[in-house]
Amino acid sequence: MWLRLAALAVFAVVPCAFAQDRSPAPLSLDDALMRVSDTHPTLRLLAGERPALEARAQAAALKPPLTLGVDLENALGSGQTRAFDAAELTVSLSGVLERGGKLDARRALAQANLDALAPRRETARLDLLAEVARRYQAIVAAQREEAIARLDIDQRQRAVQAARARLRAGASPESVLLTAQAQLAQAELDRDRARQADRAARLALAVLWGQREADFADVSGRLDRLPVLESFDALAQLLERTPELAEVAGQARVQEAQLRLARSEGQADLQWQLGVRRLQDADDTALVAGLSLPLGSARRAAPGIRAAQADLAQNALQRDAVLLQLHATLAEAHGRYLTARLEVQRLDDEVLPRLQQAERAAEQAWRAGAISYLEWAQLQGQRVTALRRQLDAAVQAQTALIELQRLTGQPLVAARAPQEPTP
Repeated sequence: MWLRLAALAVFAVVPCAFAQDRSPAPLSLDDALMRVSDTHPTLRLLAGERPALEARAQAAALKPPLTLGVDLENALGSGQTRAFDAAELTVSLSGVLERGGKLDARRALAQANLDALAPRRETARLDLLAEVARRYQAIVAAQREEAIARLDIDQRQRAVQAARARLRAGASPESVLLTAQAQLAQAELDRDRARQADRAARLALAVLWGQREADFADVSGRLDRLPVLESFDALAQLLERTPELAEVAGQARVQEAQLRLARSEGQADLQWQLGVRRLQDADDTALVAGLSLPLGSARRAAPGIRAAQADLAQNALQRDAVLLQLHATLAEAHGRYLTARLEVQRLDDEVLPRLQQAERAAEQAWRAGAISYLEWAQLQGQRVTALRRQLDAAVQAQTALIELQRLTGQPLVAARAPQEPTP
């Protein structure tokens, strides 16, 4: 279930048009989550704890064992007890009658430990899936950075060609050509750096499912898919069902069971014995029976009871502390998401279209000799800077969205943002 939710909430996965014909097929976020969920040792390790806890629960349900005893008295001595002339042989069966509900308390404690495993596994699962989403996002960001660098290379190449033509015509000095070539080289460096970051990010993701090399060439995610979230108050209500609080509640049930077991220790167990004794010298048999009750059990149990009560009281404080931390993290991530989403949309709607038009108009004006090369180059740089700023804001928004999903464990997509235009 959590796997499905994670795939829904983290930047919606759609096929990229430029990757449809590549081989091998692009890796979707669903595929990455499935691979990690099936193979990661952390989840398998937690799942492996269940058989051990079930075995302990079975052991806790066992009653105290019966004891078979054989006693030999008045044998191999001296005088009348020489050899076995006066020997007394007793065969007995003894056991313990548990008082205070110890058996039920042990069962409750074992079951509470077993029940606490599920929220622990869900917490670890959500943390792991969030890490998968972050590493997947890093690949998408690197590929987007490479696309921006290719756009920058394209416009710098046009500038180099135009500068070379004007130099031949004597309309501009050689310094303009050299400047354009240097800026082209910087754009190519940005492209190569983005490619290296892409390779590193793909390897970092593949390592999560145990591979030393990435077996996929591309991913199919989009960073510009920024959903409209519910209000902070609505999201805060979802925190009551988060696995982290369920884990604290599970620990509280364990501590309650420990307190119950500690209180049961205050009532001493009744030990009984029943047997038959044979008197060798009289060649007779007799019944032997006995009862014993330890004294001072309540006094010895008192420290354990106080310790269990203190642990249980601490659990309530721990829940308040965890809930407060969850609300603080939720508020920070929610605000960061709204701010970054606003920046992405405003850049897409108002800034980038105008910069694109201005850059094209500046190119025409420079070719006509109406403006200097510096003005055209500045507009080219501003457009690339705005695209990278938009990318940074989208990454921040997606990072906050991943954190929101990890906190709530719920799909948060309420609507889809408009698609990012291809630069």
